[in-house]
Amino acid sequence: MNAHEIPRMLPKNERTNPLHGRVVWSPVKSIWFTAHALIALIGCSLTLSYPAVLLSFLFTVTTLCLGHSIGLHRLLIHRSFDCPRWFERLLVHLGTLVGMGGPFRMLYMHDIRDWSQRHEACHAFFIHRNPIWKDFLWQLHCEIRLEDPPEFTIEPRVAEDRWYRFMERTWMLQQLPWALLFFLIGGIPLVIWCISLRIVLSLIGHWLVGYFAHNTGPRDWHLEGHAVQGHNVPHIGLLTMGESWHNNHHAFPGSARLGLNETQHDPGWWVLCALRSVGLVWNLRLPEHLPARPELKRLPALEQKLNPPPQNPYPPFRSPLP
Repeated sequence: MNAHEIPRMLPKNERTNPLHGRVVWSPVKSIWFTAHALIALIGCSLTLSYPAVLLSFLFTVTTLCLGHSIGLHRLLIHRSFDCPRWFERLLVHLGTLVGMGGPFRMLYMHDIRDWSQRHEACHAFFIHRNPIWKDFLWQLHCEIRLEDPPEFTIEPRVAEDRWYRFMERTWMLQQLPWALLFFLIGGIPLVIWCISLRIVLSLIGHWLVGYFAHNTGPRDWHLEGHAVQGHNVPHIGLLTMGESWHNNHHAFPGSARLGLNETQHDPGWWVLCALRSVGLVWNLRLPEHLPARPELKRLPALEQKLNPPPQNPYPPFRSPLP
């Protein structure tokens, strides 16, 4: 496999490329986001209360940290640690509640972008180099249709899982049980704050992190031959659950730890450490456990003494169970 390829995205033929395609309006993405944005904009201004703000904040943190960052990104997509199947499904469900799509859609959205960025050139949709207003419209209201896309194949363990197939078909409806719970606790105001506002803030936040993390910020690592380099975005590690350390992630995508030194705050990693201590996760993979990447270069301007490598607090790595 070439350096720019990833397991779920393989070329169909010699014409397969990430450069030629067109951006089109996506009715599902656009209407979903716009509807919740209007509900939040109007409803939150009429129902402001301290309990609603607090509960919305706590549920947003839970779905972003346990769900999106840990469940979808570090586990389902990158398999950077292992856990019981029931716990994996719970984490992925919480990630689906963020509102970007079901598990299969999230795999595709992540992998097509990663696959494209690993080429020497790719379509502008994947590189976040447009003016911010245009990138907002593209990413939250549109989709890319490549002329010669790669073959997308999900591993059988995930593709044949009945719970994941159910979540994929019903990813929007997954909000309903939680909406009912919040309605029973505090009526319509809690539904507005904990469902619609949370979805809108999560989608905008995810887009903004991607926009800045592919355009500006310090870098410790460079990937030769890649159209896009990830950047670390300091000072928002806590807010993003560690996802803002994007240069680290580009360099070591299979690492369960995104903030690679003690000054890079990574709440997702802290939660994984706590879960490991009670036996719910194991085999946490760190950069030293990953295969060497010939295209990965340490930038010479950043010395090891300024950015020391993380110390592994765990026993030697054990291979994943079959």
